[in-house]
Amino acid sequence: MSSSQVRATCPHDCPDTCALLITVEDGVATQVKGDPDHPTTAGVLCTKVARYTERTYHPDRLLYPLRRVGKKGEGKFERISWDQALGEIAARLGSIAARDAQAIVPYSYCGTMGQVQGESMSARFFHRLGASLLDRTICAEAGITGYRYTIGAGIGTDLEQVQDARLILIWGGNPVASNLHFWTRAQEAKRHGARLIAIDPYRSLTAEKCHQHIALLPGTDAALALGMMHVLIRENLIDADYIARYTLGFEQLEERAAQWTPERTAATCGISVEEVVGLAREYGQAAQRGEPVAIRVNYGVQRVHGGGMSVRAIACLPALVGAWRHPAGGVQLSSSGSFAVDKAALRRPDLLPNPVRTINMTTIGEDLLRAASPQFGPRIEAVIVYNSNPLAIAPDSGQVMRGFAREDLFTVVIDHFQTDSADYADIVLPATTQLEHVDAHTSYGHLYMMANNAAIAPLGESKPNTEIFRLLAARMGFDEALFKESDDQLAAQVFDRKHPRSGGVDWETLKRTGWQRLAMPSAPFAQGGFPTPSGKCEFYSAQMLADGLDPLPAYIAPYESVVSNPALAARYPLAMISPPARNFLNSTFVNVTSLRATEGEPTLDIHPADGAARGIGEGAMVRIFNDRGSFVARARLTDKAREGLVVALSIWWKKLASDGKNANEVTSSRLTDMGRAPTFYDTLVQVERLA
Repeated sequence: MSSSQVRATCPHDCPDTCALLITVEDGVATQVKGDPDHPTTAGVLCTKVARYTERTYHPDRLLYPLRRVGKKGEGKFERISWDQALGEIAARLGSIAARDAQAIVPYSYCGTMGQVQGESMSARFFHRLGASLLDRTICAEAGITGYRYTIGAGIGTDLEQVQDARLILIWGGNPVASNLHFWTRAQEAKRHGARLIAIDPYRSLTAEKCHQHIALLPGTDAALALGMMHVLIRENLIDADYIARYTLGFEQLEERAAQWTPERTAATCGISVEEVVGLAREYGQAAQRGEPVAIRVNYGVQRVHGGGMSVRAIACLPALVGAWRHPAGGVQLSSSGSFAVDKAALRRPDLLPNPVRTINMTTIGEDLLRAASPQFGPRIEAVIVYNSNPLAIAPDSGQVMRGFAREDLFTVVIDHFQTDSADYADIVLPATTQLEHVDAHTSYGHLYMMANNAAIAPLGESKPNTEIFRLLAARMGFDEALFKESDDQLAAQVFDRKHPRSGGVDWETLKRTGWQRLAMPSAPFAQGGFPTPSGKCEFYSAQMLADGLDPLPAYIAPYESVVSNPALAARYPLAMISPPARNFLNSTFVNVTSLRATEGEPTLDIHPADGAARGIGEGAMVRIFNDRGSFVARARLTDKAREGLVVALSIWWKKLASDGKNANEVTSSRLTDMGRAPTFYDTLVQVERLA
């Protein structure tokens, strides 16, 4: 028996980006474990990735190309050869491109976070073809945009410093379920005497383990941050020296914050005045004592109408109190801006023949149903789906389904499994998993460049995304040398070696070592140096004004709430959020039997008072609905959901739910204030007991 250990990287949409060690015996991966030497992974994996072999060797893995033989949505296919599949795809795309290549749309996101299997050869292919561009904003772009206006880039507190913080605000996230290695360090800080405060409409697993939980109304985070600013400034709990040296627009911010009294803030957020004042004082007084105070702001904050402004307002707080002076202080939304990735080399936008339109992935349902027009351009005739599952993850799911059900729409899905989206495909192509291909990774939660080596040979006839698009390029007659580059050649182009933060990284060395830390200071903004136009933390942003936005932090009310839309609330009085279920990652892992068994079935957490008002008892099956659609779940009566709020942990595959639907039946495709991102948590519903 031959045995080896291969260095790899977790590819999933999670800030932890764990370093993996894969044990391979006689060509079979037998164990996936965390690298104990990687400083952030430290040998620990989440339950999902610890069972990665169960996913790789799943009996339902797609292993051969398939052609649809039933109606769209039925999921009936026949096996065909790669030669047949590539020929049919090339013929259809070629015919469409001859009329207008913009009628072809790629649809992908973070099914893999890899820079190679994500957007390298595929981007080159679609650019060369002249297809529509895709606005990939469905997760983080609102918050990233607001953060960028304020801080300058996705750079923040280093994960490896968090255990030294004395106060940690966990704002709009549930790291127990979705950021395990941050939570490990927060727990270490707690053992050393730090206080942990969760700010979240829902008492999540994380909130239950914090010293305090502030359950504000969904979409009111910016108001709470402004109320904190009011108290900090009024009570002189600010760092005047840091403000004078390293910030821009304090006078204007002071005037704006003066409007947000604790009383107004409390009324807007649905919390007490004491909570507003107490939070601000605890944050400001700890900073004045010279203690590191940290904020971990997560993506739940930004999935509402004013989501970008919410993150912007929160990102102003550390500069107000001088928290950036300490390595363990400041704020982290994402570390992705720390990495110097040469996206132009990977994706080759220079291949675009001329400017083309952009389709937003959040609005794919309405875009698929839209007719050709001078404003919109050609009707969408083909969609190529990879690294994503739009039928499950896109909002206003009924509309998405109707779009993909069009008989005149040619759809190709590249995946590991026959997902909800694959059921609507004309051609399905089998992709390799992370254990079967090469990739290079950044992280949005730590500061290590990462390598993934192929541990095993591809199963069946599955192929890496890169190879699929190389083959398609050849069939389309794209004979440029750039379509013949190997995965290792692509990986070697990921990191800009000349950038000072990359430390002269070498791909072959990175493959052997598995990871290399960026050359980043432990406290990135201790002495200013923000990557903004002014070089300062911008409380006032001239760029925002130029972009047609309020240049100061502001509160933007939700589209759908009892206060902002009383007419809608009269029919649909409950706010709904749909945060990640612990055992799933977006729609990945839902079909892994052991993980789905642990999760059980789709549930709806509802406050006992809201349940009683509707005759809903514990364990009752309920229908959740609004004008967009409905889905069914089992009720759990709990005060984890504040009164007026229901929580549907997500994202279930539709075909694995009892009614063939999930929470995105009721979510909206309206976009955020900035970043063109979705508003999943800006949703009003009604709930009724099923007979």
